[in-house]
Amino acid sequence: MSTSYLIKGATIATGEAGVDVLVSDGRIADRGRSLSAAGAVVLDADGLILLPGMVDIHTHLREPGREDAETVESGTRAAALGGYTAVHAMANSMPVADTAGVVEQVHALGRRAGWVDVRPVGAVTVGLAGERLAELGAMAESRARVRVFSDDGICVSDPVLMRRALEYVKAFDGVVAQHAQEPRLTEGAQMNEGAVSAVLGLAGWPAVAEESIIARDVLLAQHVGSRLHVYHVSTAGSVDIIRWAKQRGVKVTAEVTPHHLLLTDELVRSWDPVYKVNPPLRTDDDVTALREALADGTIDVVGTDHAPHPSEHKECEWAQAAMGMTGLETALSVVQHSMIETGLMDWSRFADATSILPARIGRVETQGRPLEVGEMANLTLVDPAARWTVDPHKMATKGRNSPFAGLELPGAVVATFFAGHPTVLEGRLNTPHPDAQGE
Repeated sequence: MSTSYLIKGATIATGEAGVDVLVSDGRIADRGRSLSAAGAVVLDADGLILLPGMVDIHTHLREPGREDAETVESGTRAAALGGYTAVHAMANSMPVADTAGVVEQVHALGRRAGWVDVRPVGAVTVGLAGERLAELGAMAESRARVRVFSDDGICVSDPVLMRRALEYVKAFDGVVAQHAQEPRLTEGAQMNEGAVSAVLGLAGWPAVAEESIIARDVLLAQHVGSRLHVYHVSTAGSVDIIRWAKQRGVKVTAEVTPHHLLLTDELVRSWDPVYKVNPPLRTDDDVTALREALADGTIDVVGTDHAPHPSEHKECEWAQAAMGMTGLETALSVVQHSMIETGLMDWSRFADATSILPARIGRVETQGRPLEVGEMANLTLVDPAARWTVDPHKMATKGRNSPFAGLELPGAVVATFFAGHPTVLEGRLNTPHPDAQGE
């Protein structure tokens, strides 16, 4: 018989305080005030915030084939510590997740690890080569039940292929998630095109390279009546295009990363490759536009774009360094710092952006659910008053490439419940789910 847990006196995302929640047999068994339950482990949640478990729509777990950077085991441990109960694993592994066999392998690795629900993202094109569609239908019908498809890291730049993909996924209510980057406009690009790139003499990455693809794709999505998701939006112009598309009823959703909410291209003056990322860090004006767009819902969700790399791929010359940053264990704190502490967002909108809407976009039925009796107990318990200093060497991820190293940030995950089982307790890893089930 599984252990029951009674969370006492929590504040939920709507602001209601003093809420008790009983977790038993994987679900929320009761909710109210002054609850008691014989034999249950009691968690004192006075002053803590209870949220639906966080869902990341954009995680690089690297396995299979790139286990020197991350594994499903290490990445999902990091996810649990960051308050996540589900992650979508990107397709740019080796081999690429472009067949039913590979996505089922990733799905099985996630179930075996048991820390979070791992949902593989299928590649749009074979080998991410942008030449012909991958086995979208086979991946959708596989045991992994893939519903999100992306060549993330590489743009689907061919408009005919993009149209065909958008048309194809309609058959099973899928979504195509685009990495918006016109390749001809970013050849050799090293950072954001602007005043800083001019001073440093680095090849610039113009905002229009992102914006032109988003504009094209929202028109394609409107034309075929399909669902489009835009990964890691980074410019004010992109925000304007997405807002325009939503006003016209286009089925488009968008995400922003924590690092694009906080960091700017001024940091590249340090020449530290930890700040090299795709898309690049932009300007103060872009950061302001992204924050406002996340606050008002133009940008729907926060996706980490967690991209761990071996140290030798980042601790080198800027031009040779890999692009990418870790993010699973810092996302909650960075969003609290940049959005909640600035008054732009409350915890209710936080729950929407980090759990409810990502689960809907990815069609993960058991995640992002209301904290009601009978629902699967995927939960995150947060201490908003905590302060901590980021130390990449103390993280569960194999990647040490955190751009937030040394920063003091607010908010800490106290407990994470995955399908009713505490994967994290008192801020530390507990044990994986005993059944390693995501459903």
